Parts: sequence; structure tokens; C-alpha cells
Amino acid sequence: MAKINESNTFLAQKKMSDEVKADLAIHPEKYTMLTGDRPTGRLHLGHFFGTLKSRVELQDAGIRTRIIIADYQVITDRDTTDNIADNVLNLVIDYLACGIDPEKTIIFTHSSIPALNQLMLPFLSLVTESELLRNPTVKAEKDASGHPLTGLLLTYPVHQACDILFCKGNIVPVGKDQLPHIEQTRQIARRFNERYAHVFPEPVGLLTDSVEIPGLDGRKMSKSYGNAISLGATEEETAKLIKKSKTDSERLITYDPEARPGVSALLTTASLMCDKTEEEIAAEIGDAGSGALKAFVTETVNSYLAPIRERRRELERDLPYIHDVLAEGNRRATDIAETTLNEVREAMGMIY
Repeated sequence: MAKINESNTFLAQKKMSDEVKADLAIHPEKYTMLTGDRPTGRLHLGHFFGTLKSRVELQDAGIRTRIIIADYQVITDRDTTDNIADNVLNLVIDYLACGIDPEKTIIFTHSSIPALNQLMLPFLSLVTESELLRNPTVKAEKDASGHPLTGLLLTYPVHQACDILFCKGNIVPVGKDQLPHIEQTRQIARRFNERYAHVFPEPVGLLTDSVEIPGLDGRKMSKSYGNAISLGATEEETAKLIKKSKTDSERLITYDPEARPGVSALLTTASLMCDKTEEEIAAEIGDAGSGALKAFVTETVNSYLAPIRERRRELERDLPYIHDVLAEGNRRATDIAETTLNEVREAMGMIY
């Protein structure tokens, strides 16, 4: 029965996502998008093809775009904030280098927006402990860690609801595994509106069509696996990473993700950046072996990333500008959050 309910919920969410996608091109002005990243390290090709590219497309389509750098959420599962300032600044640099326009998109940090975080208090009153424990992210961490959940991790889904609803976000680009977070946000918005007054939209999870780019070893691309090509890597660092990637001894290059994950991961990486299919690239290289494949991938990746890296180098030389972008984003986000918090206090009868 539970699986049937989950399936029905997913189908309903997919239907909403499809309807919104169809409407985006016609009425972009109706939509406010909230998305973001935790500043735990440098962004890589997986982030670019998974989220950054589509963010720029949605921004340029005329959708109001807000990007949160979720610095408070770093401590949901980590005991240190070492390097966080450097990570935050490099996130901003990556965003701008990839095409995010600070005139169109508000970039801000959790810790700089007190009114956003103050929404946690009324929102927490709208959910139960059992509902929080059922959230897949919370359940997975509880099962994997073997130690008691911190209060911040337990309430992580509510904090995400604050991120989305403070700016009246009504679309959030997500993968299928993140839909439960959106459903919890919809529930919080609905319960607040029913209990007090209509303040919040019920956001829709915009299911992404992006291809998941594999890491250089065939697994998911991840900083922790050491199989990721950072957007800020130099041409030489990229060549070194690709050269040491695992392939196999067979000289004939073929695309077979199951039997040949390393070779296939390299083919997919190149395919995303050169308008050729994996099979076409494999046929082109033929029996020249993995050395020829790695050389082709290195040239393709470095060529594709060249304009992004050039822009990155320019931005790195102008850190005062990066600080200004973040300060202005924080100011704009604060204005929005304070307006929303005042609406919440008024709806709750707490204007004295």
C-alpha cells in the first residue's frame, strides 16, 4: 500500500511539473525559482550539467531567480566550517563565470538573512516529529550514521521550506529523490494558509531533464570520490585527472556502461560537450585505445570550458566585485525576507 501511495504521489508531482514546464515558455513572469548549493567545496562538471546550465537558461527566459548559498546547512552533517568563506566566494565566482547575471538573479547566504531563518519558528509548529522522521534524507542519515540526529538535521526539511517560501518561490528544480522535500514545503505552506491567512504559494518541484554526468571512474561524479573535474581546474590539472582515470586493457573503444564503466564515462563526458553521441565518438576512435580516447576527452573538455575558465580568471582578479555581488544579493534577499516575515506576523496577529 505504501508503495502504491508513493507511486501516486510521484505521478501527481510529475503531472504538476509537466504542466509548469509547458507554461514557463508562455508566462515566465508568473514564476519565482529558488535553487542553491551547500558551500562544501568547488563546483564541477556534474554541477554544471546537473543544475548550473539549466539555471542560466531559466534566468534568461525571464523567470525570477534566487540562488541560496546554504552555509548554515553545512553544519547539518559536519563538525567544522573550515574553508567555508573560500567556498562561498568560489561558488559566486563559478555562478558568474557560467552565466548567472546578478542583475537578474539574487545570490545570497543563509547566515546573512535573519528574517528567513526566523520563519523556522512558526513553520516548526506546523509539522510533527513523525513527519520529519519520515523524510527520506533524514531517514537515510539516521540509518547510516548510527548516532542521534542533531536538531538541525532533523529540521533540515523545514529549513528548506523557509528557503523556498521566504521569497514566495513557486518552482524548485529537483531530481526525483528530492520531491519529498518539496511535498513537505507544500504541506507547510498549505497548513499555514489554512490556519492563519493565505500568504504562501504551494511550490512545484520542477523535475529536471539534465543528464547525470558520470565521474571519471564510472561512478557518480563527486568531490569525495576524487573523480570530478572542477570548473576551476586548469587545463593541466584536467589533463592529469583524465590521464589517470581508470579504463581497461581492450583497445577497441565501445560504449558499454555496464561492462566498461570507465571507458563509457569518458565517452559520455566528451559527448556532452561536442554534439556527438557516445557511439559516434567510440567509432571515431576505433581501436586506437584508451590513450587516444583520453586525449580526445581532454581536448574536448578543455575547449568547452575555455570561456568559463577565462571568465573565472577575470573574476578571481576582482574579489571586491565578488564581495559586492554577495552583499547586494544579501541586501535584496533581506528586503524580501523582512516583507514576508511581516506578512506572517500580521497573519498570526503578532503586530504590536
